[in-house]
Amino acid sequence: MPGKKEQDKELQELQEKLSAIKRRILVLSGKGGVGKSTVSTNIAVGLSLRDNMVGLLDVDLHGPNIPNMLGLKGTQPPVTPEGAYPVVYSPTLKVMSIGFFAKDNDAIIWRGPLKHRAIQQFLSDIIWGALDYLIVDSPPGTGDEVLSIRHLLGKVDGAIIVATPQDVALADVKRSIKFCEATQTPILGIIENMSGFVCPKCGEVINIFKSGGAETLAKELNIRFLGRIPIDPKLVEAGDEGKPCVEYYPESEPAKAFFKIIEQIEEILK
Repeated sequence: MPGKKEQDKELQELQEKLSAIKRRILVLSGKGGVGKSTVSTNIAVGLSLRDNMVGLLDVDLHGPNIPNMLGLKGTQPPVTPEGAYPVVYSPTLKVMSIGFFAKDNDAIIWRGPLKHRAIQQFLSDIIWGALDYLIVDSPPGTGDEVLSIRHLLGKVDGAIIVATPQDVALADVKRSIKFCEATQTPILGIIENMSGFVCPKCGEVINIFKSGGAETLAKELNIRFLGRIPIDPKLVEAGDEGKPCVEYYPESEPAKAFFKIIEQIEEILK
């Protein structure tokens, strides 16, 4: 492992590489399985469709799903002696994921210090250029990996916390909120994902799991509630096919909800 002086120098070089990024947003969840990567993907794509230059960074060592969700699985980022360039999804969206460098079904089994070092090396090697927004799809939970990402990014403009409506999931949200408080990370707001099911025949939204728990919690804790994203078969199919719903199904209920959230994010961070 490098000494402290070398680590400080590497951290300074990383901050210089990130200096052309105007706004940095962490997408967090207190647990896995809440659709955090779906939210990250659609927010990034949605922002890019509104003439913003956007970077989407997937730093989930154990479950990098972003390449699949954007139809980029198997893509190789351009690598030069100066570093690695993100994959260009569109003229206004660049994407980088640990998944681009991992073989299918590879299990990454590292202890904390090795994870921190791997994340630092990964972030340091990326050449983003100028961005209006960098959306970071973080690993679930509030452990070493998320702490490393928060530390290495330096300035973070805000965190979006993704929840589902069940009470047990809301307990995990509280842990994410405490993480933000402990790391002095501003909270942009909470999103309630999987909030109702859109019937594919009649279009009615049915509350399978219940709904509104995240909004109630947000009010209790005086945190902004950004909105609800319902489950829609189109959203599930779009993710499996690498077609973000905000781009391919803009009239769907999830896409409409995402665009309302995106408008709030732009307003908050303008």
